[in-house]
Amino acid sequence: MKLLSASEQKLVFHLGKREKTLLCGILALYPRVPPAHKRPLSRSGKVPDAEGNQKLLDEALTEQRAANKKHLEALLANPKKLSETPSGWHLTLKPGEFEWFLQILNDVRVGSWLSLGSPENIHLNLLSEKTAPDFWAMEMSGHFQMRMLAALEDRAST
Repeated sequence: MKLLSASEQKLVFHLGKREKTLLCGILALYPRVPPAHKRPLSRSGKVPDAEGNQKLLDEALTEQRAANKKHLEALLANPKKLSETPSGWHLTLKPGEFEWFLQILNDVRVGSWLSLGSPENIHLNLLSEKTAPDFWAMEMSGHFQMRMLAALEDRAST
């Protein structure tokens, strides 16, 4: 993945044909963080009607994820956003979409890590036929996040 151009209006990335296939495979996993993964509403734990508020939060998150999934599918189907070129594909994102896209990738990365049991370190003995897809999804989504951020940082420093 390579940043071709960056302006205040849009960022254009080039993806090789295999990279595009990998990226779409990763994005198809969204949402990956399980709905049951609870974050406390308050650090102190003292919230009025905690159960009711948690239910509202869960519903809002479910709706947000459904809207994100729909937006992601529309973005990938839009030839102005993802277009084939002779050498691969161009992914065009507005600056706000770029941040949102990173959040989608982060959901897949974190959700895959949670599926692996939230290990501090990944050891080869943790890998098996069962855990390999989660490990692959975690690593590939992180790879795309880092490539996108590094490309943008390289561009800013030149």
